[in-house]
Amino acid sequence: MERLVAVRVALLDDAAMDRLHRDHSGVAGTTDVLTYLDRRPDGAIEGDLALGIEVAAREAAARGRRLEEELLLYAIHGVLHLLGERDGDAAAAARMREAQDRLLAAIGAPPTERDARSAEASR
Repeated sequence: MERLVAVRVALLDDAAMDRLHRDHSGVAGTTDVLTYLDRRPDGAIEGDLALGIEVAAREAAARGRRLEEELLLYAIHGVLHLLGERDGDAAAAARMREAQDRLLAAIGAPPTERDARSAEASR
């Protein structure tokens, strides 16, 4: 059985995220999170998360969140990808959002999306 045994996290600026995105996905431009798996012969999985710090800062400001909350969301999203979750269609994206929100709630963090009132209240 596969198991995730290690996760390495890097916080990258827009230029570095653009290079990584382009080099590994063939897609130009920065993004919020990129994930990479390394499957070991013993069945264990090691993963790498690249989190876009400048993307997170912009999104946090737009959503009325703290930067740390946005980065936590990206980290959880990335770990879910490392564990095999996908979000390529509407149904899969909804399932992933539910999983993210369950994990965020379990650690006392705000959900993926806040309504306008709670965003205003947190300022």
